Amino acid sequence: MAIIDTVLAFIKSVRIQDILDMVIIALMIFALLTWFKTRASRFVLIGIILLGGVYSAARFFQLYLTTIVLQGFFAILLFVLVVIFQEDLRRFFERLALLGNIRKKIQPLSALEDIAGIIAETATNLAKKHFGALIVLQGDDPLERHINGGTALDGIVSEPLLESIFDPHSVGHDGAVIINGDRIKMFGCHLPLSSNTANYGNIGLRHTAALGLAERSDALCIVVSEERGTISLAYHDELLAVKNAAALHEALEKFYIRNVPARKSSPVVAWLKENTREKVIAIIISIILWITFGYQREVVRRDLIIPIEYTNVPPNWRIDEPRVTEAKIFLKGPAQSFQLLDERSLKLSLDLSLIAGKKREFALDKDMVNAPSSLSITEIAPEKIRVYASKLSPHTFPLNVVTQNSLPDNLSLQKITVTPSAIRLLMDSRLSLDQIRIETEPVDLQKISKTTYIDAKIVLPVGVSFPEGKTPVARVAVKIKIK
Repeated sequence: MAIIDTVLAFIKSVRIQDILDMVIIALMIFALLTWFKTRASRFVLIGIILLGGVYSAARFFQLYLTTIVLQGFFAILLFVLVVIFQEDLRRFFERLALLGNIRKKIQPLSALEDIAGIIAETATNLAKKHFGALIVLQGDDPLERHINGGTALDGIVSEPLLESIFDPHSVGHDGAVIINGDRIKMFGCHLPLSSNTANYGNIGLRHTAALGLAERSDALCIVVSEERGTISLAYHDELLAVKNAAALHEALEKFYIRNVPARKSSPVVAWLKENTREKVIAIIISIILWITFGYQREVVRRDLIIPIEYTNVPPNWRIDEPRVTEAKIFLKGPAQSFQLLDERSLKLSLDLSLIAGKKREFALDKDMVNAPSSLSITEIAPEKIRVYASKLSPHTFPLNVVTQNSLPDNLSLQKITVTPSAIRLLMDSRLSLDQIRIETEPVDLQKISKTTYIDAKIVLPVGVSFPEGKTPVARVAVKIKIK
């Protein structure tokens, strides 16, 4: 019973967010597994995974030296992965970008099967004549960054056109032809060369180029040897010889079927049936990772000081001092949630829309704090705060110019004016109008030697403010004459 209770408690502790967390990780793992399944570098990935298993075992059995050495390795693992898988990662992100290309034109499979027959027949005829050829059938991956040179053509695939391109007297016969769907997009192209040719013996430049592009994309490359009159296919890091035209035709049809799958009545069911083993492995790994790193076992309690934000202050009302600017909150939740918490983003928002209704004391509750749902607020201190506020009433006051010192002896003051001569302000309703005098900052007459216009600040007494916080500037005109 104790085991059953533990399992039930574990199931109850799993939230919707945790399920979504595991689903996202499972999808990422599934994408990596299916991607690297056909890649030669998958063995490097398997080696790193095994090394991770050794590291986990070393920590479990407290093997100090092994743990320290492997920790140093995993510290630079990110850079190692980028170096090893840089081409695979680039292709992976390119494929992600192409997922949104829903308007891609798809040729009917029957038309592409006819194209496969044309290409197979042409390659066989070229092989009989010992004419070298390199034909690239583009898959889903873009090829632009792998191709140098070449001439745009955009012509329909036909046997005469292909034979004319690879005729030894043709200008572009040494380059590659790029075919996308039923059209020849370019000819005379130069492809990247492979550095992994040791397993294939002494192969020519065309074979090396075909293998180089196959290592970098999902394209199918057809190579016709000029010396031996044989046909080879480069696809997914492999270079294989083709026995005859029928075998070549079959290989081309399979390529088109993989890239242009027939319409299925239920795409969801078909997706679930494909790569079942990888899906199961991805789900198991994501669950193990969540139990290891994401399962929220320990409950942590912390107290934080957060700022108080006063919101929705009614028009013509002002919050007076002293005002409470901070509150202490007590949080409870799993340690993982505290690790993801940005303490600087926390704040308590106090709605003062009721301040005009003479409400001055407000109770602080957890709904005022923008804490994440994974953390609960057990207490707020203080529980209540008193807000001091005053209502402001609009009044128009004359603006007085304040001067200091006196003019030089040879000058006399003719007139001082100010613009505006009166200004509309908000005044604390508890004040008396007789107590309010609005003045400019002092104008020093001693520095004036001629008629002058001065921009002066307006000095406000306590309890008076500008509407909407705008601070106007007064224009003071000092007119003088020489004695």
